[in-house]
Amino acid sequence: MSREVDVAIIGAGSAGLYALSQVRRETDNYVLIDGGELGTTCARVGCMPSKVIIQVADDYHRRTIFSREGIEGAEQLGLDRPAVMEHVQDLRDTFVDRTLGVTDGLDETHLIRGYAKFVDDHTIEVDSERFQAKAVVIATGTKPIIPEQWRSFREHIITTDEFFELEDLPGSCAVIGLGSIGLELGQALSRLGVQVTGVDLLHKVAKLEDPAVSELAVSTIGKEFPLWLGQAAELEKVAEGIRVVSGDNAVVVDKVLASLGRMPVLAALGLERTSLSLDDKGVPLFDPETMQCGQSSIYIAGDVIAERPLLHEAGHEGRVAGYNAVRQGAVRFTRKAALAITFCDPDIATVGAQLDELDPSTIAIAEMQFAPVGRALIIGKNRGILRVYVNKADGRILGAAMACVSGEHLAHLLAWSVQQGMTVFDMLKMPFYHPVIEEALQGALYSVLSELDVQEENVELEKIQ
Repeated sequence: MSREVDVAIIGAGSAGLYALSQVRRETDNYVLIDGGELGTTCARVGCMPSKVIIQVADDYHRRTIFSREGIEGAEQLGLDRPAVMEHVQDLRDTFVDRTLGVTDGLDETHLIRGYAKFVDDHTIEVDSERFQAKAVVIATGTKPIIPEQWRSFREHIITTDEFFELEDLPGSCAVIGLGSIGLELGQALSRLGVQVTGVDLLHKVAKLEDPAVSELAVSTIGKEFPLWLGQAAELEKVAEGIRVVSGDNAVVVDKVLASLGRMPVLAALGLERTSLSLDDKGVPLFDPETMQCGQSSIYIAGDVIAERPLLHEAGHEGRVAGYNAVRQGAVRFTRKAALAITFCDPDIATVGAQLDELDPSTIAIAEMQFAPVGRALIIGKNRGILRVYVNKADGRILGAAMACVSGEHLAHLLAWSVQQGMTVFDMLKMPFYHPVIEEALQGALYSVLSELDVQEENVELEKIQ
């Protein structure tokens, strides 16, 4: 059985649904193909449920500064961990239901429940049915990585996909892999009373390339639970649970949270039967401004690309892929400024170009330590650092890295500034209220003025007020 369609979208996650939003504007002759559990990675196992447990953990952790504020009774507060997980799952289900609103409205001629594989560039097979598609969008997403040598320890290992199904939390846990999700969940678990040990092969956390920011993040978070950095982890079964060894360090824990990244779900697609060229990870080569794979009529979007596995990036890529899939020629769209946020305490965020991408001789670094920032001191979170990378020649903001309170908000201001091509002078002409965390950005920008090759009149007036 064969059917002709204008577009076949493979994958009903975030990128696939954003692609669908563009395709439906131009044609009703499409299919959305997915054989797995519906609901996006963000809503089901990523962005949203992780923020719920982080919020609970932060609320409970706040009790540790009650005494300095004159609030009594902190020691009488307790925690019902099964109730915490029930709350996380309740909100998670709410978020998932919202994403299901799109697919619930599709009939069986548009939503195809099954796993797709390519016959050729224009032919998709799902079970016994074939679809002849003028264009195809690949948005199959990713799955957690579990090293092959760890398979025998599977009963002790929790993946980030499985974490949010737990009815209770373990007594002790090693979080292996300290990227964003590992760092976020590790700190949350620690604040909820789990004995946590963090392990990473790298000497940094959250992919930070700025040594000053990385050092502050590691030293601050390391006060809450041990961080073993720069050594691989080895596992060994013991009577008490599972023994984790990293260099000279060893600990026995109940569970291991494997947060080693995610791999593209592509193996079963049969890409070898297409004309596509693949990279060393098996991902089709594509143009990031059109999402087109080579010169084919196949487009790709979302986490499956494994470059910027973030919801807002999946949204942009999905829209671009869907837009171009229903047109004769691929239209180019400029990528948005890079923006990544890890919702730990302090927030870790990176914006635009990072230090390893810049020539040190051409930049000045605007830095602000948070110890003297009044609002941060009032909140009780004044251990932090903000570093903004500025082009010496013209004062243009190129990028930033930070580990600080309200970093999620500062990062947005800086990302918008980078995308708009703003200079230090442009930003300092903007209003800064008092007392707010944004004053830290203002202070950082003023600190770098003398290092720039250009100057602008009147920009220093507020310093004397």
